[in-house]
Order: sequence, then C-alpha cells, then structure tokens
Amino acid sequence: MIIASLAIFPTSEGVSVAMYVREAINVIERSGLKSVTGGMNTTIEAPDLGTLFKVIEKAHKAIADMDVSRIHIDLNVDHRLDTDASIESKLKAIDKA
Repeated sequence: MIIASLAIFPTSEGVSVAMYVREAINVIERSGLKSVTGGMNTTIEAPDLGTLFKVIEKAHKAIADMDVSRIHIDLNVDHRLDTDASIESKLKAIDKA
C-alpha cells in the first residue's frame, strides 16, 4: 500500500484558498481511496502509484478548471515494499514508541 501526503492549492488567488482546497478534497473523497484530511494536508492510501497519480491529476484539473493562474503541489510518498502499511499502522507505530 502506498501512503501519500498531499497538499494542493493555488498560489495565485490571494490569501484565502479554502474553496479551492475544498474542491480538491471533494475529488479525493469521491475517488473511493481512504483519506484523512488535516489542517495542512490530506493523507491518502492508494494501492499503486498510477491510482494515486490519477487522483492527484483529477484534483489538479478541478482546481485548474476554477480559472486559477498557478497551482502548488506538495507530495510525499511512502511505499513500503516489505510489509503492508496503512495510515492506521503508521499511527499505531507512533503510539507504541
């Protein structure tokens, strides 16, 4: 399982970008992938990179379709190949530490 941290927002639309971020979150939620949204990013579980990138591409398009001039994307990906990882397993590991 791939676990990714995604922040996507326009940098051309002033100080408040909440409506653009909300649209990106809507795309992620409609994707059917497990996700958890926090104050600064959304954590997403995806079975593979292709699936993850499709969702990011759709979120990007949704924001671009809102007539923005510039979009910023922060993406961090953790792809464990030695074990089956999830958002919950990462949080449990922190609790055990």
